Amino acid sequence: MPSLLVLNGPNLNLLGTRQPDVYGRVTLEDIKNMCRAHADLRGVALAFEQSNHEGVLIETIHAARGTHDAIILNAGAYTHTSIAIMDAIHSVELPVIELHLSNVHAREEFRHQSYMSKACLGIICGFGARGYTLAIDAALSHLGHDG
Repeated sequence: MPSLLVLNGPNLNLLGTRQPDVYGRVTLEDIKNMCRAHADLRGVALAFEQSNHEGVLIETIHAARGTHDAIILNAGAYTHTSIAIMDAIHSVELPVIELHLSNVHAREEFRHQSYMSKACLGIICGFGARGYTLAIDAALSHLGHDG
């Protein structure tokens, strides 16, 4: 059974109340439940984590090697600033899908730059919470587990 890690970065713990006009009213707990239900349907193990701390995100990425088959990463604002997270992605040699709730390319100019993209298999952005299940399906397809 494939195993996926869904890893969420800073401020995503505030989903549902933080800028609902941009991120919607769905909470991170709602997304977690949606991902678990989708993973169960697809026959895949799923770990779901969130941290506001860059070092914790890096350590979680490192720990994924040998434990998970792929990572779905919503790095939040670290997407645009963290060379260290990009290096961690390169170091674990796992397929990683970059995920954003909003369409970062339709937002402020600084959000158009992604360090994660340089190390990731692909990007899903702009589909809100539904992007998580799209990312699960994309990861499974890449792993050859099309169900």
